[in-house]
Amino acid sequence: MRSRFSIAAPVFAALGDETRLKLVVRLCDDGPASITHLSRDAPITRQAITKHLRVMQNAGLVRCSRQGRESYWELDRRRLREIRRNLALISAQWDDALGRLRRFVED
Repeated sequence: MRSRFSIAAPVFAALGDETRLKLVVRLCDDGPASITHLSRDAPITRQAITKHLRVMQNAGLVRCSRQGRESYWELDRRRLREIRRNLALISAQWDDALGRLRRFVED
């Protein structure tokens, strides 16, 4: 059985790239968008943006749908909620570890 973190690892790896983080922000702010919209004012090509979106799609962060000749990309908000829960768990574990360290040092 795969752990919660092994399932989340591809998402964290996908979000470890600045360009992909910017795409996530744009999709959060603007909602579903076409490659044309996402590549507007971008310092990289449409093809490069498509490659980044495919990485995020493989990690379960975004999904693509076709409307006529255009592909529209949108965030999978369910997946983002899962990741937020993972981050909350990691944060709680760190808080617990730091609390134990503080108690050890103060005693």
